[in-house]
Amino acid sequence: MFDFLRKQFVDVIEWLEQPGDIAWRVPFADHEIQHGAQLTVREGQLAAFLNEGTLADYFGPGLHTIETANLPLLTNLMNWDKGFRSPFKSDVVFFSLKEQASLKWGTAQPVTVRDAEFGALRLRAFGSYSFKLNEIAPFVSRVLGTLPGMTAAALEPQLRAAIQTAIATALGGSGVPFLDLAANQQALSDRIKAEVDKAFAQWGLTCLSFYVESISLPDEVQAHLDKASSMRVLGDLGSYTRFQAAQAIEEAANNDGGMAGIGAGMAAATALGGAMAQGLGGAAAPASAAPAEDPVAMIEKLHKLVTIGALSQQEFDAKKAELLGRIR
Repeated sequence: MFDFLRKQFVDVIEWLEQPGDIAWRVPFADHEIQHGAQLTVREGQLAAFLNEGTLADYFGPGLHTIETANLPLLTNLMNWDKGFRSPFKSDVVFFSLKEQASLKWGTAQPVTVRDAEFGALRLRAFGSYSFKLNEIAPFVSRVLGTLPGMTAAALEPQLRAAIQTAIATALGGSGVPFLDLAANQQALSDRIKAEVDKAFAQWGLTCLSFYVESISLPDEVQAHLDKASSMRVLGDLGSYTRFQAAQAIEEAANNDGGMAGIGAGMAAATALGGAMAQGLGGAAAPASAAPAEDPVAMIEKLHKLVTIGALSQQEFDAKKAELLGRIR
């Protein structure tokens, strides 16, 4: 009795698709389609009748009554008479024509390109894209085949591989230096989308949108680029040295230790200046030693430190007597 019920004629055919569904083959399991059955196709869907893998008739959105009159191709393939009234067997496949949006792509491995400024570079890129089913015939023959259905999630690995190839082609032929890619990101997205669309077309798909959200270098290359940027930001090394020395003296004056703290700060500033001067590589001729600071000016600075409480009066008097002894 159960087998008998399973083989009863199908008289209502419809598909309640879920997000991410692209195609669904109606699981008849030896069911026969009743002449006069009702086929419901919703907005954004397409129903196709297949005979031994060959696409026959299509039905767009609406409520359709299945009869030989509106199945001309299938009737011709099966050599049915126009007055045929008996049940028949056929594959019915529903297709979603909706946009499959908010999909993510990324380069699993860095893509090697030739940069106009840095030479060979390995780039990583990430972004998002969307696509939709555009042509049924290539999709059925090259993707769906005899499968019971297809989803965007099942297709994604194949699509990402095509995207990675398209990225290598687009980046390699763009001629845009890496440092200028951010300013040309929209143009780059459009260029990659055109390459991606060519790849998707072989499966009957079309790329509706494609966005490049990030392009980055390997960590070790990025670290060197950051160092170079830091040096450019520093600009005048002499001004930077004086700034660092002033900071060292101020921090030493705020520490407990009085004159010892000031001496340590001045020593640190001197060492910093010497190290940075050596970093210039001796390209310029060595300058003459800087003249010693005027004792009177130094006394005035020390007096300010007494005023703010960084030095005691006894320490100031001792250092003042030493400085005055230098005046001849």
